[in-house]
Amino acid sequence: MSSGNKKIGLITTTSLVVGNMIGAGIFILPASLSAYGSISLLGWLFTASGAIVLAKIFSDLSKIIVNKSGGPYIYSKEGFGDFIGFLVAWGYWISIWISNAAIAIAIIGALSFFFPILETNSLLAVSIGLSMIWFFTWINSKGVSTSGKIQVITTILKLLPLVFIIVFGFFFFSLDNFPKFNMTDESDFTTFSLVAALTLYAFLGLESASIPAENIKNPEKIVPKATMLGTIITTSIYILGTIVLFGILPAETLQNSPAPFAEAGEIIGGKYAGYFVAAGAAISGMGALNGWILILAQIPMAAAKDAMFPKIFKKENTKGAPVLGLIIGSLLSSIVMLMNFSDSLVTQFTFMVNLTVLACLVPYVFVSAAYIIILVQKYTHINSAVKTVVLGLLGFLYSLWAIYGSTAEVVFYGFLLLLLGIPFYVLMQWNKSKKK
Repeated sequence: MSSGNKKIGLITTTSLVVGNMIGAGIFILPASLSAYGSISLLGWLFTASGAIVLAKIFSDLSKIIVNKSGGPYIYSKEGFGDFIGFLVAWGYWISIWISNAAIAIAIIGALSFFFPILETNSLLAVSIGLSMIWFFTWINSKGVSTSGKIQVITTILKLLPLVFIIVFGFFFFSLDNFPKFNMTDESDFTTFSLVAALTLYAFLGLESASIPAENIKNPEKIVPKATMLGTIITTSIYILGTIVLFGILPAETLQNSPAPFAEAGEIIGGKYAGYFVAAGAAISGMGALNGWILILAQIPMAAAKDAMFPKIFKKENTKGAPVLGLIIGSLLSSIVMLMNFSDSLVTQFTFMVNLTVLACLVPYVFVSAAYIIILVQKYTHINSAVKTVVLGLLGFLYSLWAIYGSTAEVVFYGFLLLLLGIPFYVLMQWNKSKKK
């Protein structure tokens, strides 16, 4: 790490967790969920429980594997060795640059409340989305400290409209607006699984504090605190916000809205309240994009230091930022965005959400299993070992459940992306042995 890169503290690290979890997704996700019915609220509760289990797993591991960046990658590698560590880094890295394209699309959805032309003019919309990606790539090239300051500001600004909707929305709440329990032709069990997978997208990022660990002050204390605190704050906002929104907007309106929270804000407080919430949604997406672009370069940098990724990814500028990794990742996000601008905003967002979830669930599966291996080795007392095994199994089974909830198309493309990493791994190993 470059000496020009200042370390961040608890507030900034918690803002990274909250900011990455509460992105533009929560502002548009109810539009996707409403098509399934109010069963999606059970999906939220189930997913929140699983997310807290995973947060506890990451929190515990960060106390044992201290001052090493890479989060999911480094934990999986510690438990299972180089190959699994590489697959986790590969899958997680893919999930981030796909996710960044989805976040940019959600930002455009929020901005369309102010500028309706964005819903019909694809060229203008994609230009703004690409501008956002590259602006925050530039911000992150200034180092973690600069990116962290932006993260704190945007996190505060994004929470304000959400709290506004939750507090005042109950005065406009009507059970008549609530969608039916299951609005699909599938069984409750199948629909519940689909919803659980979809809502998990909103919890991706709970591991964010563990990834830039080398850039955090006292990581053995701050990383676990920020992980748990950030997850609990986010869970409360999500569940309460969705309940209120279901009670304010009719299901048919919700399903087709590119900015449902802004529409709810307009009902609560008129045009200016709608603008306030829409602005919050846009800022929220921008903050998430900033935070995920930071993570986008940290994962391949950690893998590159172990010769798992090309050495180009570990090159830092004078601010300690892996600038070439930032550029490569954002180029890939830009390509994904350009390839998907033929469908509606909600359709694009839903598919990319599912693909991102699957690419991230595989790392969660391996981290949960690695947790059992690593911690059991550390404990000699049987009670501690039993607690560890139970928690690790819960995280493992929850992640498998969410994979089951993904559609066949998403599973196919997701695992195809992971398999494409194998020749890349073989190439890196050949290159490593050649140097020896």
